[in-house]
Amino acid sequence: MKNTIIKDTVILTLITLVSGGLLGLVYQVTKEPIAQQEEMAKQEAYQAVFEDADSFEVCVEAGDTEIAQYLADNGFTAQTVNEVMEAKDASGETIGYALNMTTSEGYGGDISFSMGVQLDGTLNGISILTINETAGLGMNATEDSFKGQFSDKNVESFTVTKTGASADNEINAISGATITSEAITGGVNAGLCAFNYVKEGE
Repeated sequence: MKNTIIKDTVILTLITLVSGGLLGLVYQVTKEPIAQQEEMAKQEAYQAVFEDADSFEVCVEAGDTEIAQYLADNGFTAQTVNEVMEAKDASGETIGYALNMTTSEGYGGDISFSMGVQLDGTLNGISILTINETAGLGMNATEDSFKGQFSDKNVESFTVTKTGASADNEINAISGATITSEAITGGVNAGLCAFNYVKEGE
């Protein structure tokens, strides 16, 4: 009986070690392709929100504590700047900024998106990267009927309304998904705040 228990323990240990090794191998094999796909999706999103740009150059990297503190000082504690890129034209001149943002206030968790802002503060629009909201409700944030409301607007910040937008700074809430609407709008406002930080630092 004792030998059987020892034998079973050894077998289970070996199975665990082999499984762990295989999982580690799979992770190593897939890590680079996944990272490349994520980078490609991010670059496509930048181009979508800044069609006039010929290239993009990093000006604020992920984990920048100064811009994080600036957001916090301005009341944005649930939003994160993942990256800020200078959008450049064919001659290399900066024509605005593309920002990669994440808000943790979504109904289904984090929502990540990119947004393009011209030098005069005009928001070109937003492009959703990752979202896990409720199908038929919050997921409608990916539709142009919602995200298109941010395009070609030059305002200090946006507010969500349920009674019909009547001003440039008002965003119509998605029916049945006010939390999602407010989360994305808050993220965009944080992005505009980050844009101001970058502009002030020029």
